[in-house]
Amino acid sequence: MEIRQLQYVLKVAEERNFSRAADKLHLAQPSLSQQIMKLEKELGVQLFERRPGDIGLTFAGKRFIEQASKILDQVEALKKEMLDVAGMRKGQLVIGSLPITGAHVLPSALPIFQKEFPGIELVLIEETTTNLEMLTARGQTDLSLLSLPISEQGLEIIPLLEEDILLAVPPNHTLAKQKDVRLAECPEESFIFLKKGQGFRKISEQLCHDAGFEPKVIFESTNIETVQSLVSAGMGVAFVPKMVTRGYPSNHPVYLPISDLKPTRKLVIGHKKGRYLSKAGNSFISIMKNIILQGERKID
Repeated sequence: MEIRQLQYVLKVAEERNFSRAADKLHLAQPSLSQQIMKLEKELGVQLFERRPGDIGLTFAGKRFIEQASKILDQVEALKKEMLDVAGMRKGQLVIGSLPITGAHVLPSALPIFQKEFPGIELVLIEETTTNLEMLTARGQTDLSLLSLPISEQGLEIIPLLEEDILLAVPPNHTLAKQKDVRLAECPEESFIFLKKGQGFRKISEQLCHDAGFEPKVIFESTNIETVQSLVSAGMGVAFVPKMVTRGYPSNHPVYLPISDLKPTRKLVIGHKKGRYLSKAGNSFISIMKNIILQGERKID
């Protein structure tokens, strides 16, 4: 049994298709099938149920996946530890990020990190909250920028930042002349939300519920900048984290503090519990804390 064979089985299980798995692994499909069959013969068990148009895991396959994931995670941790010993001349750091957060903090952090560790390859994965938490708990990212609350139990959490959540309104809106707004007085407003699956969508829905009403959502987007553009165009109002209001063009919405709820968003860095955190990983955390988040309100 070889390490690469474990990787092959995991990729086939993830894709549920030999051709797609082969493409991702940069292998010819017959070669991948041959490797899997060779492994099954060596183990004396069938790992996959091959069905027309689909494949599934046998009982043995499910057990194999559980153990192979642990083994590959340990192998990766060993590599990172040895690279630390060797002085971090080469290696890889996989960073996961929520789209909103990554777009506003990573462009400042990544150049600093690359200057300190020129031999480390940076891999960036942007995903929705649910998927990113799952990838991080599986060890498929070394570090991930996340927001609380977090549902995955297998994560270590490092607090980074607490920022205000504001209500963005069109410049010609009646609320735009106010210094702040009571959300409880906004049940009739038309809201623009991020699409479901993103953590900030859940936060937005909960804010409306806390204020005592069900929001009337008229538009949804995967991009917070699109949300703000729609607000500027007078299509509705939206919740936005304070960080996304910086450096916005002159035709930006009016941003109002929410006086009755005073909502905030808590940003954290998460990584798999018990997993070795490399020198590069620890340095990235320090950069985020000491450089990128200067002047912000840290959380305890």
